[in-house]
Amino acid sequence: MRPKSDTVWLEAHASELGFDLCGIASAAKFPELARAEEWLARGYAGEMKYLADPRRCDAERALPGVRSAIICALNYNTRLPKSTDALHLQRDEEPRGWISRYAWGTDYHEVLRRKLKELTVALRQRFTEPFEARVYADTGPLQERVFAKYAGLGWLGKNTLLLNPRLGSWFFLGAILTTLDLAPTLEDSVLPPPDLCGSCRKCIDACPTGAFVEPYVMDARRCISYLTIELRGPIPDEFREPMGTHLFGCDICQDVCPWNRRAPATLQQEFQPRPFPAALEGAATRDESASAEGKQQTAATLEESLFLPRLEWLASMDEAQFRRVFRGSAIKRTKWRGLVRNACIALGNADLRPGATAYKRITALLQRLSASQDAVIAESALWALSRIQ
Repeated sequence: MRPKSDTVWLEAHASELGFDLCGIASAAKFPELARAEEWLARGYAGEMKYLADPRRCDAERALPGVRSAIICALNYNTRLPKSTDALHLQRDEEPRGWISRYAWGTDYHEVLRRKLKELTVALRQRFTEPFEARVYADTGPLQERVFAKYAGLGWLGKNTLLLNPRLGSWFFLGAILTTLDLAPTLEDSVLPPPDLCGSCRKCIDACPTGAFVEPYVMDARRCISYLTIELRGPIPDEFREPMGTHLFGCDICQDVCPWNRRAPATLQQEFQPRPFPAALEGAATRDESASAEGKQQTAATLEESLFLPRLEWLASMDEAQFRRVFRGSAIKRTKWRGLVRNACIALGNADLRPGATAYKRITALLQRLSASQDAVIAESALWALSRIQ
């Protein structure tokens, strides 16, 4: 095993690269890895078949000869309001929705991967002996949260996320699996951080779709993040109204967590909401009766943002616009059909009344979408119309 000084150096260098936390765990078969099989057997993974990859329960299968897991955390929190507050702070009469905080800026996979590769280069400069190293930026068959726990970075909370007493849960986790035998951050006699959730149930009670079947156990099929991102078909009827105006992901269980009350905000520009000048994207979709003067005024004054985006803007996108707007964004994962479907459901929940400024335009938009050749979009638009008419 490498001396402890190498571990100290690695953690310090990770900090220099901009990571907020770094720890090292042995590539052991921790108990939580085996419990995933029971979770899968219950069907809680839904359509996420990739979670059944056997490599997720055995790091040796992911990288033969692996000895260590280097886990790094990167804060993505910003100073903007939480979803539990922001959705009640509508700035105008335009219906708006919520995109999860982690997806506001540059695709975090790319940011994480770049920093992890830089750390890997530093490893090869320090250790001259041959070794293997494989980078996972939340993209590989690895349960990063489990290794992070045993690397001393936090505990697994009742909302199933890793919680750190300083950062809360607003951070991404990335990993480097390596055949280097590095000294773990926690000595053999030191236990992982204790569970500090206590008797708190705020995350469980706040979930509008009842995704937490018990503390520390989530049925992903009921989770708004799963419904808006992973699910490819129609949103089940029982979850449509509870979803509210969520478009991509959900932050509620993090927003209400006491450990996130004082979580620091990042200064990294990459995680701030991306703005989109309306002139670039053609501004809002208007019904055919709208005047040319009105269109020109809208295009000149309106700027779209991924913080509380206008539902009409997103629902009116075609596939080419979707690809252009969300190039380099994590939102690509939901695909065009998924985002338009979600926007329709959100419009149906937006409490849009006939007297509202945007009512006629949005009704016309939904009527047009209800005739879409895509059955999922068409049915979602019809549902939304049934709610607002």
